[in-house]
Amino acid sequence: MSTLLRPRWIGLAAVAVLVAAILLSTEYRSVDSVAATQQQGFDPARYGADNYRSEVVPAIEESATPLPELFAALSADKEAAGRKYGHRQGTGPYSFAVEGEGVAGEVTGTLLAVTGTGLPEQIRVSIQVGPAINGTALRDAAGFITFGQFLNQVEYADAATALNNEMRTALLTGLDPAGLEGKKISFTGAFSFLTASTITITPIAIEEQP
Repeated sequence: MSTLLRPRWIGLAAVAVLVAAILLSTEYRSVDSVAATQQQGFDPARYGADNYRSEVVPAIEESATPLPELFAALSADKEAAGRKYGHRQGTGPYSFAVEGEGVAGEVTGTLLAVTGTGLPEQIRVSIQVGPAINGTALRDAAGFITFGQFLNQVEYADAATALNNEMRTALLTGLDPAGLEGKKISFTGAFSFLTASTITITPIAIEEQP
């Protein structure tokens, strides 16, 4: 063989060996195998079931501030009140755990109005009673759930929805909000502070008082 052709054949042989090695080391996965792996990802329903009753409810109960005290602090200095009583991610609104008492009013849409809470009369206080539960207050006010615990923003949002769903099942399924109208109630829950004129609470507990 000509010495001029020898390097070419050596190069081709090296390429053949490399291709063979790649083929031997490549793992071929079936469609079912890929689907099974994807299903092992974040499960919102399981997250809600695993965390709502055992973690979120105790965290909110432990850190709940009486509503009049919290509102007074927010009125004086909302940033200072947020740092003292609330939790937030980044530059988003502070979320707070809260407890209070009042007189249940009319149910309008998904909200139960509450008066006599110790706040100024012009402040509208409402409790979410479903069926749709909006917002991320339960997730955010708990204080231990952070964005860094999730793969992306979708999972982070799904976690909040899952906690809302668990609350609805645990608390609101057996509740007759319309039947509370005119009665004194106590409540514990969470809200995100968006405006001083409206406080919309996502509850973890609503109880009729004597």
